[in-house]
Amino acid sequence: MPGLGTSFGRGGATTFPADLQNSDCILIMGSNMAENHPVGFQWVMEARERGARVIHVDPRFTRTSAVAHDFVRIRPGSDIAFLGGIIKYVLDNGLWFDEYVKAYTNASTIIDERYRDTEELDGLFSGFDPAAREYDFTSWQYRGIAMHGAAGQRTSAQSGEGSGKGGSGPTLQHGKPPHVDPTLQDPFCAFQILKRHFARYTPEMVEKICGTPAADFLNVAKAMAENSGRERTTAICYAVGWTQHTVGVQYIRTASILQLLLGNIGRPGGGILALRGHASIQGSTDIPTLFDILPGYIPTPMVDHTDLKTFVDAVSSKAGYWAHMDAYTVSLLKSWYGDRATPENEFCFGYLPRATGDHSTYPSILAMLDGKVPGFFVVGENPAVGSANASLHRRAMAKLDWLVVRDLFEIESAAFWHTSPEIDRGELRTEDIKTEVFFLPAADHTEKKGSFTNTQRLLQWRHQAKEPVGDCRSELWFYYELGKRIRAKLAAKNDPKDRAVLDLTWDYPTTGSQHDPDGDAVLQEINGYDAEDKPISTYTQLKADGSTRAGCWIYCGVYADGQNMAARRKPGNEQSEIAPEWGWAWPANRRILYNRASADPAGKPWSERKKLMWFDEAKGEWTGPDVPDFDKTKRPDYVPPDGATAEKALDGVSPFIMQGDGKGWLFAPDGLLDGPLPTHYEPEESPFKNALYTQRASPTREHWPHVHNELQPVDGDPHARVYPFITTTYRLTEHHTAGGMSRMVPHLSELQPEMFCEISPALARLRNLENGGWATIITARSAIEARVLVTERMHDECVEGRTTCVVGLPYHWGFQGLVTGDAANDLWPMTADPNVHIGESKATTCDIRPGRRPRGRAVVELLNEYRTRAGLETED
Repeated sequence: MPGLGTSFGRGGATTFPADLQNSDCILIMGSNMAENHPVGFQWVMEARERGARVIHVDPRFTRTSAVAHDFVRIRPGSDIAFLGGIIKYVLDNGLWFDEYVKAYTNASTIIDERYRDTEELDGLFSGFDPAAREYDFTSWQYRGIAMHGAAGQRTSAQSGEGSGKGGSGPTLQHGKPPHVDPTLQDPFCAFQILKRHFARYTPEMVEKICGTPAADFLNVAKAMAENSGRERTTAICYAVGWTQHTVGVQYIRTASILQLLLGNIGRPGGGILALRGHASIQGSTDIPTLFDILPGYIPTPMVDHTDLKTFVDAVSSKAGYWAHMDAYTVSLLKSWYGDRATPENEFCFGYLPRATGDHSTYPSILAMLDGKVPGFFVVGENPAVGSANASLHRRAMAKLDWLVVRDLFEIESAAFWHTSPEIDRGELRTEDIKTEVFFLPAADHTEKKGSFTNTQRLLQWRHQAKEPVGDCRSELWFYYELGKRIRAKLAAKNDPKDRAVLDLTWDYPTTGSQHDPDGDAVLQEINGYDAEDKPISTYTQLKADGSTRAGCWIYCGVYADGQNMAARRKPGNEQSEIAPEWGWAWPANRRILYNRASADPAGKPWSERKKLMWFDEAKGEWTGPDVPDFDKTKRPDYVPPDGATAEKALDGVSPFIMQGDGKGWLFAPDGLLDGPLPTHYEPEESPFKNALYTQRASPTREHWPHVHNELQPVDGDPHARVYPFITTTYRLTEHHTAGGMSRMVPHLSELQPEMFCEISPALARLRNLENGGWATIITARSAIEARVLVTERMHDECVEGRTTCVVGLPYHWGFQGLVTGDAANDLWPMTADPNVHIGESKATTCDIRPGRRPRGRAVVELLNEYRTRAGLETED
């Protein structure tokens, strides 16, 4: 995630779940961890038993809230204001970990004097271009030098549509910026800018924006500050309750700034734990299913990266480990193209496709709707009910020539053409849909082997229990066979433009009766080999001369010494708390990232109680129970010589080794498209103005205007009260994501048999809604029905002197399965964070009324009646 990557250098969780038992305080925010991550939550309960303070901040009272010491309510979409208030509290009361902040963050770095903050520009940063809706980053740079954000992000390091514009001038050649103020008094140092930026985030402002009583907020701020420092550490856990916003990356940035100020990064019981909602969500970004990064977070080349050198120069930093981008990229190309990749042809770099702009999900779906995309593979997802504005997705799939769906059951994305709300309403007719749907049965997780990469960057091996049944096949088999057949067709043509596919290494040993490619062989290829065909043991062995190959540089070492490290299962009572022999964590089997920061600048533990890594003078190396996230022999007093590059350009007190200056970034001079500091903006659709600025919502947020993606009026518009309430979505323990698996399972379907909405008693009285009865929830995009659950778990917040009601919706239902129901995602607009293109599905506006929704064409009439009152165009 860019929030973590920009702040610290890598986008993975900085810690692991079992380390939560060492926390003195745990803040869970943007997550209902007890219900949605129950296995990992055991460590929260272990910490609680050991005396840790557990705090849950959430719009709903949940099972997590029930076991927390403190439950604090917050309005959906206002988390930056809450966390920003804690930052102000820490700064105003001198509660930051001063020695940590001065040594390990960029607090002392002086920023370009042209920089102007949102406090000066009424909600905008300097460099904003209103026509392009993007920022020029020049004024955000360190004074006298241009900085790179962490690689793998679409930032100023690259050109192309929506990429932003970066600073000019010399780039940082070594780890120390030219202008710093160790006293932190210079008005343009990052620390003073931070203080001014959050100056208005008072407890009273937090209450006004979030609806959180000031006393409750202060209770959280005090707890976090009191449980941080030399002797104590606080951890933060979050999930998609933070990521699914137009400013989701900045939510995580705010938490990162707070944890840096409190000295909680790189230390036991501290850190930020990014909770992933699937077994291999982390793995799907490490070995990406994304358009803008290659394996290991190497950026996808842009159209103006005409050769390998131009690309490497554009995306590399001069100091830190991202300076080895040439070695990572060349080794990847050697893995893909083998002996055909040579220095003479730039290791086949010219074969790589070039990104020309935003090719993320929503623009692709709209292009599909416009007839510009002929075919679509749906594998491991269900956009017909699982994506924001799901109705638009179903309409788009109806415009395809062909659609391939691989799943365990006939999910909604495979069945939309004959049974969907649009068919029922007469908006689509089966006989008019030309899409040829190929529904192919997939093997389940017991029928295939391979690795999962989970929440803590941990690779764990899944052994095959049985052969797939009938025509079911694994993803590995499918794509391998598809590749073979495509290559056979292209080989018959003998067209030079097809060499990018034909020259790939595409030959794996197979196993079993169905000749599945051997997962072990794939993992070995990902791990990589040296010039003597011996497995790579660490990414520092990779070279840029073509003598090494690796399918993902951050996974180098998972097959060290020819052993599948992901398959290790050594019992916990036979090893340390770090558990280094249970699976394998990237990079280099480190469990706590940036762990050099667990020692003071002299290399000694901050305290005996929070001891993790330290410099052993007798051995001349860093030691401790974890793998050092640092050059093992680099002394704390190391000073880079003139001309030093890469990791040698970072001194002995720079723990953040992927950053060009080796520091944690309180202020981000590059790497994010929406600002160097987090700022509270309202959601795209909100019943409130921004209490801080006239700039209501994020100026760089993504929205794609379309007749089927129109936005609702917001506060200040005379029609805003047509959709007066807030709605948010969430998960249930009994169902999984869009329900494609769980709604087909009888006992899970029995436990949660119907789509429902949670509302407060006050909203029930206001709208004459009865517990157990039916309600219709309406937005400009759709109307859905749900059973009513009246519960005091939902609470009406007082925001800006007005009471607002929240409608809570689980998002697991659709029109297929043993239990069916309307899809919550039909209600949402397609709007997104510009950094990662993740949609906003945790806060929008709606209306709710008693009774079931109409059927057939009457639904369209109901929507048009609302749209007319809201001043919007009506749909046909």
